[in-house]
Amino acid sequence: MATRGVFQCQKLTLRYCEHGGSSRAVREYLASGKLLDWATERPTVEIRVRVANGKHPNLQADYATQAVSNKTASNGVASKPVIHQVCLKSKGVPQRDEIEAENNAKQWKHPVEAALNKLYDKSGRKMTKFTKPVYTQTPSIQGVWTPSLDLHMLPNEDGGEFDLKIVTAATNTSAS
Repeated sequence: MATRGVFQCQKLTLRYCEHGGSSRAVREYLASGKLLDWATERPTVEIRVRVANGKHPNLQADYATQAVSNKTASNGVASKPVIHQVCLKSKGVPQRDEIEAENNAKQWKHPVEAALNKLYDKSGRKMTKFTKPVYTQTPSIQGVWTPSLDLHMLPNEDGGEFDLKIVTAATNTSAS
């Protein structure tokens, strides 16, 4: 995701085991060469592939906007940044006939590629749930703007164009 033209995801680290069954999907994805295609489409992100034998596969992302947890230590020092990662354990890769059946219904994505896209598209900020309405000191009296609100394109009752009259403070004081 880009914020003000800067992509927030800077680095993706893919860890997998060379022998474990839970890393089979990751090994097949790396062997197919699709990771190179994915990386060439997104040159703004650095991709690291690490072998971690005896561990389950996971994908970790580092962002330009580092989110930190709300917890602070007892000595008042701020806590560590939030780690964004997805476990790729036992995602499984369907057989060729299962893929062809799913391709007829919808476009099938590899589970590793889906996880890469998921972390790439995030902003890196901690998600917050708004439980109360948001109040502001300067509320808008004009209402909510929508891009489909084209008043100047609507015909007027006489069949002509809709006239927009701009009223400023100078015209209000001179009229009274």
